[in-house]
Amino acid sequence: MTVVWIGAGNLATRIALAMRAAGITILQVYSHTEAHAAALAQLLDCAWTSDVSAVRPDADYYFFALKDTALPEVVAQLSPNEGTWVHTAGSMPMALFAGHAKRYGVCYPLQTFSKTRTVDVSKVPFFIEGSDAETEERLCALAGLLSKSVQRLPSAKRKSLHLAAVFACNFVNHLYVLGGELLEKEGIDARLLLPLIDETAAKVHDMSPLAAQTGPAVRYDENVIQKQLAQLEADPTKREIYALMSQSIHQHSKS
Repeated sequence: MTVVWIGAGNLATRIALAMRAAGITILQVYSHTEAHAAALAQLLDCAWTSDVSAVRPDADYYFFALKDTALPEVVAQLSPNEGTWVHTAGSMPMALFAGHAKRYGVCYPLQTFSKTRTVDVSKVPFFIEGSDAETEERLCALAGLLSKSVQRLPSAKRKSLHLAAVFACNFVNHLYVLGGELLEKEGIDARLLLPLIDETAAKVHDMSPLAAQTGPAVRYDENVIQKQLAQLEADPTKREIYALMSQSIHQHSKS
């Protein structure tokens, strides 16, 4: 089984390394940024290119891990071949490959990835969609070499899953950024929040997020809320986020 990676970012790095560890041969890495392509190729001990016209035509699979805005453009530029074309995006439809490849699909790993942080890919859920039953089955088998959790999921439902992931991961992480800024402004080490962050995440393994919710917004303690809104008077963005989050928490706590 041979693969060419189109993209060399966070997801491509972690999943390509997992593929190599599983015995899958990575033939080549493409990225429009030479340094990124070369860096990942060095980790994978394979060839690289920054010229889409120089992408090899003889791989079994072509995995696209690109920004949503770049994906259709690169797909249109890549010469047709006999390989199966696969993207890894949460919100892009599988149909974007139609007219460009005979066999195509989606292999979406539900996880946050960073180039420099190792992730146990065997615990990452993979969500699969194929252009036909045989392609979907083959993609499930490929993903099964990497993960113990592989499920079929059509594009419309995958979009909802990705939206939920943005709330549960990207937005939550941004709140860590905002909380850290508040502390750093006062000369307080933001790492003091880590035990609180760890326990908050751990609790939802044993209870529902709704049941795990604590803080002044649950009971809508106006005394505390108004004082904290006043603290944020000089930062309208944080103040608005605080007010909207407090309102949402309170509304959900009454359900």
